[in-house]
Amino acid sequence: MNKSKFSPTQIVKILNEWESGTPVEMLSRTHGVSTATLYSWRKRYSGMEASDLERLKSLEEENAKLKRMYAELALDHELAKEIIAKKL
Repeated sequence: MNKSKFSPTQIVKILNEWESGTPVEMLSRTHGVSTATLYSWRKRYSGMEASDLERLKSLEEENAKLKRMYAELALDHELAKEIIAKKL
């Protein structure tokens, strides 16, 4: 997963600007993001505070790490089963 160049507090600030009535096109120009990014941020992070967003990002990173660990263990398990099958 790519690291965002925006911190969670910046994302929340941009979304709050949008909620206060600033047009999407102006926000995308001033902050250097696409309108699609703004819409995906709103879909994903609407109603969150900066602390909630930081917690969500840390949980997503931890989840990705655990998925990688599981994949490695599953491969090791399959390899061990193949080795045992060959010896029998």
